[in-house]
Amino acid sequence: MNRNPVDEARLRRLLGGPDLAWLLERVRRRLERGQPLTGPVSLAAATPAQRAAAERLLGRPPGGGRALTVRLDAVDAVLVRSGVSPEGLTAAVTRLTGPVVPLEEVRRSEDQAWVEAYAPLTALADEVPSLAEWAGRVREDGLVRRLARTPEAARPLLDRVARVLRELPAEPPRSLSVFAADILGSAHALDDGTPPATICLSGIRALTGHPDGAGAAWRRAAWASAGLLRDDVSSTVLTLNLRGTPALDWMADMGEPCVLTLRQLAHRPPRTTPSVVHICENPAVLSAAADTYGPDALPLVCLQGQPSAAALALLAHLHELGAALRYHGDFDWGGMRIATTLHQHVPWQPWRYTADEYRAAVAAASPAPPPLTGMAALSPWDPDLAAALAEHGVRIEEEAVLDSLLADLRQDVRPVRHATCRDL
Repeated sequence: MNRNPVDEARLRRLLGGPDLAWLLERVRRRLERGQPLTGPVSLAAATPAQRAAAERLLGRPPGGGRALTVRLDAVDAVLVRSGVSPEGLTAAVTRLTGPVVPLEEVRRSEDQAWVEAYAPLTALADEVPSLAEWAGRVREDGLVRRLARTPEAARPLLDRVARVLRELPAEPPRSLSVFAADILGSAHALDDGTPPATICLSGIRALTGHPDGAGAAWRRAAWASAGLLRDDVSSTVLTLNLRGTPALDWMADMGEPCVLTLRQLAHRPPRTTPSVVHICENPAVLSAAADTYGPDALPLVCLQGQPSAAALALLAHLHELGAALRYHGDFDWGGMRIATTLHQHVPWQPWRYTADEYRAAVAAASPAPPPLTGMAALSPWDPDLAAALAEHGVRIEEEAVLDSLLADLRQDVRPVRHATCRDL
C-alpha cells in the first residue's frame, strides 16, 4: 500500500490544466533524458493565462520579463509541502502523464527490435553466401527503415524478401505475377513501388550482377536477369542461322535474322544445335553477317546489350545440347560487365575478346578511338584484358573490328535444308 498517496484531484487542479502543459512536457523530457529536476525552465511569450496558472502553482507571481520562468525545485517543494504529491515532482508528473521510460532504455529496446527484424536477412545470408555483403549493406543503408518505418513492420517485410530471393534465379524463367502468387500469395505482391519489390530488386543486383539503374525498362530487365518476366513475349533474343525447329530452319535457309521470344523458347526450343555458336553484343555484327553471307553465315546469337531472359534461356539450352559458346563484345567497361553477367549464367570462351586482340585493335585504329568512360570492371576470362583497357584508356567497339569478326563467320559448306514453308 502506498504510504504517501498523491492527492490526484488537487494535483490536477494545481498542475494538470492546459496552461501548465508546457511545464509537464519539459519535466517529462528531463526525466526521459535522466536529467535532474532542478533549475529553471522558461516559456517564451507566455499568455496571461499561463502566467496566472504558474502563480497559482507557486503561490506567488512568477518573475517579470516576456519569458515565463519557473524553477523546478520550487515546484517540487510546493508539491511536497502541500501534501499534493508527498514524493515530489517526479511522482506528480508520472501520475498525470503516465510512466516515463528513459530514452536510453527506449533506444536499447528499439535497437534490439531492429536486430530481430533483420533476422530473415541474416538467415538468408548464411544460406546464400553471395548475398552476405548485400545483406550487410541493407542493414546499414536505411532502406528497410525508410520503407517499413518500424521493426514490427520490417520483420514480415524482410521475411517475404528472403522467401523471394531464395527462389532466384528462376529456372526456367517464369511470369513475375505467377511467381509472386506462388511464393507470396498475391500476384501483385511484387508490383512496381511495393516495398518487397524495391528490396528484392536491390538483392537481384547482388545475386545476378545486373547493373544499377532506374526506370520501368531497367526494372523489367533486372527482374528478367533473375528469370522473372512481366510477360513471356516481351523478352526476346536475336539470332541468325540457328536451326532445330521448322521456323528456324526456314529462316536459316533464307539467311535472315530471326527474333525468338521467351514463350517460343519455353514451348518449342531448338531440337538441335551446331557444335559452335558465336555470340556478339551488338546487332550491327549480326546484320552485317546476314548481309555478307546470308545462309552461309555461321550460327550467331546477338545479346543486344545486357542478356535478356530469352537470350539466357536460349544459350543455356544450346549449351545443354552440347554447343560450345564463343563470345565477343565491345572493348569497354560496359561490355566487360555484360560479358561477366553472361559468364555467370553460361560458360563461354572468348571470341577475339582478349587483351592481345584489344591491343592489336588499338594499334590499328584510325582515327583515334574514343576514351573509356564509367567505372572499371574485371575480365575474369582474361584478367590481362582489364589491365590493358586501363593502360590504353580507349574503347574499341565491335563495329571497329567488324572485318575480323565477319572473317570468322563464313562457313564453306551450306547446311542441309531441313524444312520448307510447307513444314510450317
